[in-house]
Amino acid sequence: MRLTPAVVAAERDRLRERARVVVPLVNETRAALGDLFDADVDPIDDAQYRREVDRVFADGDRAVNVAALAGLLRDLDVEGDYPGFVVDELLGRRLASTIAGGQPLALLAEATFHFADTRVHGAAGDAAGADDLDAALAAGFQTRLPGWSWREGGSPFAVEPVGSDDGDGSPDRTQDGPSGA
Repeated sequence: MRLTPAVVAAERDRLRERARVVVPLVNETRAALGDLFDADVDPIDDAQYRREVDRVFADGDRAVNVAALAGLLRDLDVEGDYPGFVVDELLGRRLASTIAGGQPLALLAEATFHFADTRVHGAAGDAAGADDLDAALAAGFQTRLPGWSWREGGSPFAVEPVGSDDGDGSPDRTQDGPSGA
């Protein structure tokens, strides 16, 4: 596999075109999780998914990793499939968490990957990693997109920083502290 900016852009376009498959899987996953956790979760539409794909790929560091993981999953095939079970699960979890972003969303996306993976199965002749690719896209994007009420607003566990008083009564905003932005 050779990754170039053109290859990453082509992968972005390929993932955008997966909306017809990924969006229904996102919504099915959200509905099932909502039922399990007694929560109302907003569905997403194709336009939201495509905008979020664009946002993921606008971050070059994230984009190259997403492109590599998606490409590996798309082409991964193991004779008899089962011996490759661990590697396609590993790659799927990694792709979901990379899409979702930092913690705790990365961990939630990894857990959701396994849930979504039980709902998607590749067609005869598909590479072993093809269904894991769709499950990873669904898990990663469903995690990062709004729609869960617990993600609305700030966390009740946020604690204001304690800094030295620089004489004006405001917390010290040093390099190690919050930027205020």
